[in-house]
Amino acid sequence: MKYIKKEPAVLLLQDGTIFHGKANGIQGIATGELCFNTGMTGYQEVFSDPSYYGQLMITTNAHIGNYGIKNDESESDGMKIAGLICKNFNHGFSREAGDGDLDSYFVQQKKVVISDIDTRAVVRHIRDKGAMNAIISTDNTNIIKLSKLLKEVPSMEGLELSSSVSTANSYFLGDKNSEIKVAVMDLGVKRNILKCMTDRGCYLKVFPMNTSYAEMKKWNPDGFFLSNGPGDPSAMPEVIEQVQKITSDGKAVFGICLGHQALALSEGISTYKMHNGHRGINHPVKNLATGKAEVTSQNHGFGISNEDINNNPNVEVTHINLNDDTVEGIKLLNKNCFSVQYHPESSPGPHDSRYLFDDFISNIKRK
Repeated sequence: MKYIKKEPAVLLLQDGTIFHGKANGIQGIATGELCFNTGMTGYQEVFSDPSYYGQLMITTNAHIGNYGIKNDESESDGMKIAGLICKNFNHGFSREAGDGDLDSYFVQQKKVVISDIDTRAVVRHIRDKGAMNAIISTDNTNIIKLSKLLKEVPSMEGLELSSSVSTANSYFLGDKNSEIKVAVMDLGVKRNILKCMTDRGCYLKVFPMNTSYAEMKKWNPDGFFLSNGPGDPSAMPEVIEQVQKITSDGKAVFGICLGHQALALSEGISTYKMHNGHRGINHPVKNLATGKAEVTSQNHGFGISNEDINNNPNVEVTHINLNDDTVEGIKLLNKNCFSVQYHPESSPGPHDSRYLFDDFISNIKRK
């Protein structure tokens, strides 16, 4: 195998902690909030998930890039993470069906990668200290200069990011002759979420995040979907106002991730910044109605207040996280609306929760 010389690189955390590694991808600097994903596979789907916009990704799996990339396995139009931090970065790939290697993908997407990092030590550090901003650099290892740049990086708390990843113009997906029309509020939607609905016969119109309820209503949809996305949900007051109008329509509503948080906020349920959040493909969630546990795919750094739910007679918890008892799903008792914090489209991840799309279709048909 050809020897690849790697230049020095550095990871600097907001609290001053420093890790040294090697450069991959393009030469440059990247900043953002540190987060870690525990998935053993599915790195391409993770890197292209709009919910990760503005974040530096740490992969806890030791080997990244083994099976290369495949052009049709991205969850959006490009890579959405700010940069990657990993242990072993593979320049070759073994999958016969692969379309290229991961390093070329990062170069094409103009993203920075820092490898040969003790990712276990980094994850243990932020697991204890909490999520924080960081900077990675492959062309400047001057800590004083990097510290100055890092101080300018805004906190994720209070940051609105959906407008950076939402579609600029409305578009259609699915069979236009379908009997089921779903209006999608795109807060940073993943392609496989949309596919899970078109596979079930839905005709979709995907609207930009700043679209008014009145504009969506003109299309006369049978139901509304509130998508996943990045950033602090409480920093989107205009979106929350439109969600309040959507849920008062009487039509079925389904929210995922940021859409779940927006639905909660529209009902007076507050959100909060989690210590680290949930990111991976093996998080256990209990469905309180069936008593069954689901292994779920997750990606979120904010949660909704269980205390506020207990004080709201119109909101009921439907799912809880079995690791920390955080709220993973709700339904509105006085409206035809429900939502979940995790990602039932499972891309990547297990398919335990895809029944939720069937539940949404059933709610639409029930009217």
